[in-house]
Amino acid sequence: MGWYCTGAGWPREGLGDGPELGWRAGGVRRVSALVYGRELGFRAEGERRCVGARGNPCPVAAVVPVRSTGARCSECARLDRAHSVAADTIADDPRPYRVYLAWFGPGTVKVGITREERGGARLREQGAVVFSWLGRGPLMAARRTEELLRAALGVPDRIPYVRKRAVRGELPGAPERAVELEALYRRAVALEGAGWPEALERLPFEAVEHGALFRLEAAGRPARAVTELVGGGVVAGRLVAAAGPDLYLETQADGTVVLDTRLITGWELAGADARAGVSVPLVAVGAGGVQDGLF
Repeated sequence: MGWYCTGAGWPREGLGDGPELGWRAGGVRRVSALVYGRELGFRAEGERRCVGARGNPCPVAAVVPVRSTGARCSECARLDRAHSVAADTIADDPRPYRVYLAWFGPGTVKVGITREERGGARLREQGAVVFSWLGRGPLMAARRTEELLRAALGVPDRIPYVRKRAVRGELPGAPERAVELEALYRRAVALEGAGWPEALERLPFEAVEHGALFRLEAAGRPARAVTELVGGGVVAGRLVAAAGPDLYLETQADGTVVLDTRLITGWELAGADARAGVSVPLVAVGAGGVQDGLF
């Protein structure tokens, strides 16, 4: 039985410095660390299969579209969504939540919530270059604050991933991006007394930087992005940067290529020559791309 990729993840603070790839073979799971500067290569085999829902395998191992970033059949997607905080389907979660403000590039900011126990992992998974906590409290208080900022300040809670990728090419320095984020923070806290839930404790501004962790300056502006995998197709290169689900691979023939690791979930992957380059469909960065996820 082969190993199927379950996608990339970012561990909580103190548990690792970079992204990891998850793998599943039957009931066995493992992770492999991704190291900057190291060459990697893999070949997709067979067909792409549904990754299941809530940690359970798809009962029919359904074939799923190669361009979907979710890699789930309709039934597993429904089950997964039914337990999603983002879908507003859970209202009685007793765990504390945090509201955050995240900056992805010039003029590209969002508000969101995450379980407090997850720390900043959610922000790294989304590819936030810098973020600050805004407040903490019960789920519904956090949700109401998120809605308040959307309505009063016009701050979105979702940003298309193709937009995030496009604005990463030429980032200002850390001081400049912290200034932009702090300006939004000050506008947000000025709303206290104008609908801010009493149950939400305001947290002080602190810019948490991911620039050094992501290594985006080393990657520069990528030339092309993978749009899909195909059976027998190879993706190979030297890992130079990563942000959210994106890996930046330096290749000889195509320059720096971005691989959205959500596209490799559900595929059985085999090792390939790390110098083989890329033999799957590519698109110029900023010229469209794969079906987007929520955040």
